Amino acid sequence: MSQPATLKTDTGVETRDWTVAIQGMTCASCVARIEKALMRTPGVEAASVNLATERAHVRILQDAVTADDLVAAIGRAGYQAEVAQEVREDVEQPTWVEAWPVIVAAVLSMPLLIPTMAGFLGMNVALPIWLQWLLATPVQFWLGARFYRAGWKALKSGAANMDVLVAVGTSAAYGLSTYLWLMRAGDHVPDLYFDAAAVVITLILLGKWLESRAKRQTTAAIRALNALRPETARVLRDGLEHDIRVAAIKVGDVVVVRPGDRVPVDGLIVFGTSYLDESLLTGESLPVVKTPGEQVIGGAINGDGLLRVETTAIGAETTLARIIRLVENAQTVKAPIQRLVDRVAAVFVPIVLGVAAVTLVGWWLGGRSIEYAIINAVTVLIIACPCSLGLATPTAIMAGTGAGARRGILIKDAEALEVAHRITVVAFDKTGTLTEGKPELLAHVAAAGATEEEVLTLAASIQTGSSHPLASAVLTAAGELAVADRVRALPGRGMAAHLTHAGMTRDLQLGNARLMDELRVDMAPLIAVASDWERAGNTVSWLADVTAAPRLVGALAFGDTVKDTARDAVKRLRALHIDTVMVTGDNQGSANAVASELGIQQAIANVLPEDKARTVNSLKAGNRVVAMVGDGVNDAPALAAADVGIAMATGTDVAMHTAGITLMRGDPSLVADAIDLSRHTWNKIRQNLFWAFAYNVIGIPLAALGLLNPVIAGAAMAASSVSVIGNALLLKRWRPPSEATTERVSPSRRH
Repeated sequence: MSQPATLKTDTGVETRDWTVAIQGMTCASCVARIEKALMRTPGVEAASVNLATERAHVRILQDAVTADDLVAAIGRAGYQAEVAQEVREDVEQPTWVEAWPVIVAAVLSMPLLIPTMAGFLGMNVALPIWLQWLLATPVQFWLGARFYRAGWKALKSGAANMDVLVAVGTSAAYGLSTYLWLMRAGDHVPDLYFDAAAVVITLILLGKWLESRAKRQTTAAIRALNALRPETARVLRDGLEHDIRVAAIKVGDVVVVRPGDRVPVDGLIVFGTSYLDESLLTGESLPVVKTPGEQVIGGAINGDGLLRVETTAIGAETTLARIIRLVENAQTVKAPIQRLVDRVAAVFVPIVLGVAAVTLVGWWLGGRSIEYAIINAVTVLIIACPCSLGLATPTAIMAGTGAGARRGILIKDAEALEVAHRITVVAFDKTGTLTEGKPELLAHVAAAGATEEEVLTLAASIQTGSSHPLASAVLTAAGELAVADRVRALPGRGMAAHLTHAGMTRDLQLGNARLMDELRVDMAPLIAVASDWERAGNTVSWLADVTAAPRLVGALAFGDTVKDTARDAVKRLRALHIDTVMVTGDNQGSANAVASELGIQQAIANVLPEDKARTVNSLKAGNRVVAMVGDGVNDAPALAAADVGIAMATGTDVAMHTAGITLMRGDPSLVADAIDLSRHTWNKIRQNLFWAFAYNVIGIPLAALGLLNPVIAGAAMAASSVSVIGNALLLKRWRPPSEATTERVSPSRRH
């Protein structure tokens, strides 16, 4: 059971999320029963059980429920729950440890098939009845005991599952054979079904073994990420290097990373330059050069340089730990379509039991022998296993999220992955999303009564201490600064401050044209040059003195570089028949210029942060499915309002927490990749559900009509689950279309 994350609901009530590992589930009916048991526990707000991961995601009111309460509730439903570490790396058991029941069952069952196989060859071979009984009994009651135990627990809790079907079906075949053997008259040899009972159990055990091995492949992404965690690190303390466990490292420690080593922590390089391979973390296939002052991610592989890294994050706060949590949560939480499937599965087993009863009575009343009627009813029970229904969606989700994680696309929840295939509109933020987010000051002019040097000094002084990209550009270009106090931000407009400069104290405001309009500042003296800047795609900031009557002091032009991959990203979205929109707080001229260069269909400019969500909602008109792509704090409301929020990991934590999908590289082309992955995953879900339902729709009537025998039914039932998982695992071969693109985008001009 993972440690809970504390959240707060819209009503202000604090909740916690727990992840519980469960043992003993066999089909979708088990999922429904455990969810009901958890939801009946006072203090549990929501519970979602995933058959493929064998985990439950439980949301509780803080401190209202303990871990023991959840484990006890699952125990009362007939299953085992374990308390584990927050991120658990599964230990791979030797193949024979899990396979021995299958091997033993096969060794005991194969002789029972000799008469049947000999009959196909025109030979008459018969095993003594006592030998058939001797071979079938350990398979039925020793190797098949798991079905009795699990079925009994299910019945005690007032429900039925796959184990009930298998136990009842094989027991009927075994019991009927034993009865006919004991009641036979003289030398008459009745038709017995020991072989059917034993072979069915063997096939189901084989199917479960193949299923568990296949399911482990769907969690390969988690194991690969866990493998990136070094156990030890070399820390520099008191001038000496010490090898210590990574868990003992503290924030501020300096870690020595030698060539070829994995970086053990998140941190900043304080010494050395090297190439780092971050491919398993960001999906970037080429090593990235890192220099002093740059950030490194724990789990990356150091190239040929010696690095010293000052630790900035450890344990659960590292980027790698957050990535693992995102992938685990996405694989645990249920997709919306799975909830519908689970409701169907919850009533599936009782319906099958009813069909089997009708089959038994129908054949018997129709004049056939009771033996024939029982065998047809047994076949119905065996073929109608809801395993494939329960595995169809979660295995595809697990494989899809794993494939995305390996390529730098982190899916926060299954719903985002499911909805993304229906996206019809993608709305982009501009700065930091389509552009590099590192603007430069290109020009500045002064109005009458001021000098250009004064404009630069005052503009920089107002923004001292600001982390805004435009502020950094001005501060880089400025020389001396004035003394500033009462500095305050004007969200979506600019900044204001009280300055002392050249013996004068002044109240100044720096911001966009909206701010100047609100202050009623006359921008006419510089409007012509500002318009030229905007038409060239530059961002314009205006400086005004509001000490007395507001008057214009000057204007500044900033240029940002459009990302090399942005044009190709928009082109690929258009090829997918997806409309593109840019939503920005920048001026209309700059927005139009960037949109025109990239081929974006619509540019919505001068949008305040609080209005971005309203803009996204307006784009949803006409049942359009909207994705919002952004990277800043100001994008968070819009990311939440969108049907699918997509955040750049190069941006703020707030944006990433709000979004359903996080792109580990600041590459807009990953947006189209994420949508392509969603479409492939959705296709696999549809295929799996089609075959799972078709299998039962076709198989149950054939069994009821006497056109199948129990052995074939058992083989088909086992094959159905394995085929569903195998089909989902094809997603591991998914490659982002951007990797196949040979066209290189020419460097963009600077704005």
